[in-house]
Amino acid sequence: MRTALRALAVTAAALLGATALSPTAQARPEPRAPEGFVALRSVDPTIIQEMLYTTAHTFMGERVDGYRQPVCILTRPAARALHLAQKRLLRQGYSLKVYDCYRPQRAVDHFVRWAKDLDDQAMKREFYPLVDKSRLFEDGYIAEKSGHSRGSTVDLTLVRLPALPTRPYRPGERLTPCFAPKDERFPDNSVDMGTGYDCFDTLSHTDDPRIQGAQRANRQFLKRTLTEVGFVNLPEEWWHFTHKPELFPDTYFDFPVDRRSVGRL
Repeated sequence: MRTALRALAVTAAALLGATALSPTAQARPEPRAPEGFVALRSVDPTIIQEMLYTTAHTFMGERVDGYRQPVCILTRPAARALHLAQKRLLRQGYSLKVYDCYRPQRAVDHFVRWAKDLDDQAMKREFYPLVDKSRLFEDGYIAEKSGHSRGSTVDLTLVRLPALPTRPYRPGERLTPCFAPKDERFPDNSVDMGTGYDCFDTLSHTDDPRIQGAQRANRQFLKRTLTEVGFVNLPEEWWHFTHKPELFPDTYFDFPVDRRSVGRL
């Protein structure tokens, strides 16, 4: 009897050990956003969201790591500031449209891996036609850290209302340079800013002197509107704005872009 009991004990211990080491038991829960982050839609549902990194229409030609759902997540002060800007714009017949908001560190790491793979140039014709991919780090288009990961930076544009739908990108379709005339570029329901979003070219610099007329006026209108509610523009990208002071100025987060990261909408 003692031998049988000892055998049962050994078997039970082995089963317990296997359970403890199983992938399910060992899986670490995904990090969640700390207090202070919100889904933009919960603050202002009227702002158009076109979260391109959840699609294949990116400078990499594929969905970006960490973007699980097309939801804009921001720190609460940044979201509230966008709400103030949106209220003013709606009265003038415009809406904000966000392309990217909080960006997890795993997405930035994905950018870095792609940039180091010099053989992968599938989207060059559209997003960086005049830039040698080997210079993306040196020229500042790709970096190992991004202000987006701190939660108060947003990439956005203006849309004249009523907003027409933007057709989905079809992988493999013919690409057109991001600085081509607006009616030749990939269709976007935004106003003409002179280049498309994520255009790796000096023409994307907010105050590039080659951008004139209505295109320059549109950039200045966007910049002025956001500056008035506390955002600061990155001079190298007309679409890139950071709300100041940042709620998390020194922390780069890595929770996924997912509604569950900030609780219920």
